[in-house]
Amino acid sequence: MSTNLLAPAQTLLEPATSPGPVRATAAPVTFLAVTTIPVGSNPVGLAFIPNGDLYVANSGSSNVQTIDTATDTVIGAAIPTGTTPAWLTVAPNGNAYVPNNISNNVTVIDTATSTVLTTIALSGGPAAAAVIPSGNVYVSRFGANSVQEISTATNTTVGAAIPTGSGPVGIAVAPNGKAYVANRNGNSVTVIDTNTATVVTTIPGFNQPNFVAIGPSGDAYVANIGSNNVSVIDTTTDTIATTIPVGTNPWGITVGPDGNAYTANRGSNNVSVIDTTTNTTIGAPIPVGSQPIALVVAPNNKVYVTNIAGASVSVIQFDPTISSITPNSGPVTGGTVVTITGTNLTGASVDIGGNPATGVTVNATGTQLTATTPPGVPGPADVTVTTPGGSTTLVGGFTYFVPVHATSLTATPALTKLFPPHVYFPFLTATLTDQVTGLPVPNQPILFKAGSNVLGIANTDAQGVARVNETLTLTLILLNGGYEVSFAGAATPTAILSPSSDTAPVIEP
Repeated sequence: MSTNLLAPAQTLLEPATSPGPVRATAAPVTFLAVTTIPVGSNPVGLAFIPNGDLYVANSGSSNVQTIDTATDTVIGAAIPTGTTPAWLTVAPNGNAYVPNNISNNVTVIDTATSTVLTTIALSGGPAAAAVIPSGNVYVSRFGANSVQEISTATNTTVGAAIPTGSGPVGIAVAPNGKAYVANRNGNSVTVIDTNTATVVTTIPGFNQPNFVAIGPSGDAYVANIGSNNVSVIDTTTDTIATTIPVGTNPWGITVGPDGNAYTANRGSNNVSVIDTTTNTTIGAPIPVGSQPIALVVAPNNKVYVTNIAGASVSVIQFDPTISSITPNSGPVTGGTVVTITGTNLTGASVDIGGNPATGVTVNATGTQLTATTPPGVPGPADVTVTTPGGSTTLVGGFTYFVPVHATSLTATPALTKLFPPHVYFPFLTATLTDQVTGLPVPNQPILFKAGSNVLGIANTDAQGVARVNETLTLTLILLNGGYEVSFAGAATPTAILSPSSDTAPVIEP
């Protein structure tokens, strides 16, 4: 069997079943943004490097290019590889391992400098690479029906080749340490114990399985080119648990930080999204470029898709979603720090009640942000999150309320000469203070009484002080041994002020 990457049917990059007509253009998609990055000829594999940029292996131009994921543009010079580079991976030591299908070798790239460190000879049409728990790399050999381990410390092969089914391509490693190898021509998946480099079992029942991804639960998701679906393997029992219909000829599959799985459907020029909690597809497939073949998802949930017939990478950026806001209420004065949880929040701005929130910060995965609420009006307010991919609104997601503030009222003693009676100070005074803010409360009425007798009512000034004339009320004050003041409480635009009172004696200086 030929191991030529681009040769006709049953070789590495051509399906045994024709994908059917190729539509060069895609209809607009609602609620998400799809952009296109031109790259080299026949792009296949993608892998993120430690600085967050993305490597793309161009099988037709035999090189690797770097995409700046902040700007979604190609940067720097292309890195030469062997002939027909395919599905690459990046090891924990920061080196990229690029299987070259036709030249039968693996190019090792230092991702810090984007230079080639060495080339490792490997016969049998190397197809795809994956990191195993030891930090070494497994490489599938499409034409030799086996997997070869490579030491990332010495960049040499380790031990004998591990036999697989016919035409192995994609490899994924589950949390239990087992590697799952999709045997496209053998319609099976080989399970390898990476600790012992031995075959545990071979699972039948697939239809041209091409690639594998591990879901959040540890299950393995296998893309079947020939049956237009994804098989889910229970990695505890190594049996097929269910099958999920997707687009036509799914070649690539990956799982994003949101827990969803994404398939590159080469025959229908689109991407399907799978909810791995229910194992059902979400919405309609998303149109991308011509013959999508592989894909990866960035920490911010942007999906990058290689289009092998389009010399491009499609970038899918989804609308943000809001699942919760905590706390979901706060004072009309604003200043409440809220946490919004959802998806695709990277680059977000936040409006609450039509006013911009401040201090917006988003976590690395785009699943949570914090923001400080602006001032608002009492009642429910809509929360809107806007990103480069779109916007979403949680109707009535935050409620503004007028907070209750305790007050304190302090009366000053009546300074009076008892014999003969006369005043030393002409006014009785009381000071009203907001105990929450510590500030004086102006423009509020204070009632002054001596027993049942009203001495007067006066409004507080800018310093929170109210005054009535002591001279005119001296007799009543003396008869009652002092006086009392009270504030009945009030509602202001920013707070509900609670009632308070105080009493003051008569003293002789």
